[in-house]
Amino acid sequence: MKRFIGVLALALVAALALTACGNDAGNGSSSSSSEFNDADVTFAQSMIPHHEQAVEMAKMAASHASTAEVKDLAAKIEAAQGPEIKTMSVWLKAWGKDVPSGGSMGGMNHGSDGMPGMMTNADLMSLDSSDGAAFDRMFLTMMIEHHEGAVGMAKTEQADGKNPDAIALAKKIEADQTAEIAVMKDLLKS
Repeated sequence: MKRFIGVLALALVAALALTACGNDAGNGSSSSSSEFNDADVTFAQSMIPHHEQAVEMAKMAASHASTAEVKDLAAKIEAAQGPEIKTMSVWLKAWGKDVPSGGSMGGMNHGSDGMPGMMTNADLMSLDSSDGAAFDRMFLTMMIEHHEGAVGMAKTEQADGKNPDAIALAKKIEADQTAEIAVMKDLLKS
């Protein structure tokens, strides 16, 4: 438990530091609308449904998870990724590009588009039908895979993107989700 608290504290400090450094990512600054390339568009258009699925999975934890640690982590994921979805949607609109629209578990064909870490509808239904310790293990295992996919997408944006705000968000996503992966791996061990 002490190790979990230590890792969580480290993750929070890192998130706060990154937020302070990149706090203008969602304020509609001129760089959001003027300077972008295809990699920036692909990043935003891919990360929105990716984040939507993570939020969908995180919402399940409130009623299905057995431990406060899993419920708290899920709430943190939901709280972080919801605003990031809104930020990326604003960018896409400013860039004159399509904003992907998600849906409920039954309405979105999860995992069919080849995005790394995306769960299939069957995966999500299996997660939703579990509870207690079984849910916790399944949630953590799936969310680790999901986060690893997002980290890869964020690294691609950092390498290929042009928009400073999108690159800053990609760095934040990489740092936040890497820290959360470490927490989830520790939770799986306990």
